[in-house]
Amino acid sequence: MDKLEKLIEMQRGLASALATRRYPLKTEERISFLCTAIIHEAIELQRLTNWKWWKNPTDFDFEEAKEELIDIWHFVLQATIELNLSPDDILRYYSKKNKINKQRKKMNY
Repeated sequence: MDKLEKLIEMQRGLASALATRRYPLKTEERISFLCTAIIHEAIELQRLTNWKWWKNPTDFDFEEAKEELIDIWHFVLQATIELNLSPDDILRYYSKKNKINKQRKKMNY
């Protein structure tokens, strides 16, 4: 089992342990909930940075930032499960989008 497969397996176990009637039945609604969670976790990560130019800067807490990033990963992994993506699918879609992004860079997108 590769590392990504292991992460997906671990997320399946966590999702099962956290199962609740409040989690939507429809895939589209679950993806919407997960997007909201990802956005909020990203905001928590951003709050660790000195983006507020009007405040005195503070030291960046790398360990806390890593924890917030892992929170994002939990929800990304759950979305991966909801969309039924395998590690091979992820590699294929990522490679395709990476190629598009490189082409955009060449074209000054």
